[in-house]
Amino acid sequence: MKQQQQIPKPHQPLVTHIFTADPSAHVYEGKIYIYPSHDLDHDEPSNDNGDQYKMEDYHVLSMDSFDSPVVDHGEALHLRDIPWASKQLWAPDAAYKNNTYYLFFPARDHDDIFRLGVATSESPAGPFTPQPNYMEGSFSIDPAVLVDDDNQSYIYFGGLWGGQLEKWQTGSFMPDAEGPAPDQPALGPQVALLSDDMLSFQGKPVEISIVDEDGNPILAGDEDRRYFEGPWVHKYNGYYYLSYSTGTTHKLVYAIGKNPMGPFTFKGEILSPVIGWTTHHSIVQVEDKWYLFYHDSSLSEGVNHKRCVKYSELKYNEDGTIQKINPYPDAD
Repeated sequence: MKQQQQIPKPHQPLVTHIFTADPSAHVYEGKIYIYPSHDLDHDEPSNDNGDQYKMEDYHVLSMDSFDSPVVDHGEALHLRDIPWASKQLWAPDAAYKNNTYYLFFPARDHDDIFRLGVATSESPAGPFTPQPNYMEGSFSIDPAVLVDDDNQSYIYFGGLWGGQLEKWQTGSFMPDAEGPAPDQPALGPQVALLSDDMLSFQGKPVEISIVDEDGNPILAGDEDRRYFEGPWVHKYNGYYYLSYSTGTTHKLVYAIGKNPMGPFTFKGEILSPVIGWTTHHSIVQVEDKWYLFYHDSSLSEGVNHKRCVKYSELKYNEDGTIQKINPYPDAD
């Protein structure tokens, strides 16, 4: 059931009637659509495995423009409708191709292993119909899809700790595996080519290399720059921008490259740490401007699993670098 909310303001919650996080924003049919995860309201404790993030469904939000109210289109997909999934519908993304809207999402399978699924709809608002099985060869969390100018599609994914990325270093699931030593190259996100029908991988996913300005790999102990989770790739002036969360240091940062599969050279910080532990985002062009969608826990006064989606205009410098955003400008 549709619900109309207030007209959003920058750095303020898009909606307040439910808790939302992990916003993937796109422009479809002349409107802004946001695909967030939906935090459940509960009071159980948090842990590093992310067990507090119990999300069971997805709602789709939309705006005609930034001067229009936000519309909640209601439940677009629920855990009960996904045969292979057992729990935790975490951060999703959407894509459009073949006259079809696709919703990509992570969930734990019945063996408690995170996999990626895909669902389809004729409408950007859903509802979405899931495929009966997860995408073969998929693992971990945080799918993000780029449909490039040549119509080739790429899926990026991976998250440490609760997202299980470090448990796949051998190519198979190792439940007790740990990440690299601090003086070793950090794990990068994974990327795979998508089939033309967007429902499966073309070949095996590969790890993306993130390097410093001298071409040296970012190390696992470099927590201000190393990849943790939440990949997003967009194009600007001929470059691919890979942005992601650093996790423990709570920053959104970015790296750029000339190839959608990397390597990417680290450039800097996009968003300062927000209220709450996690940070997860998307970057989208709306007409002639660019916007960052992100979340924090301000609506719940800091409860990590009761988050709210926000937005801010994003600006580039003449050299293509991104101007750092303060999430709380009114506090200055």
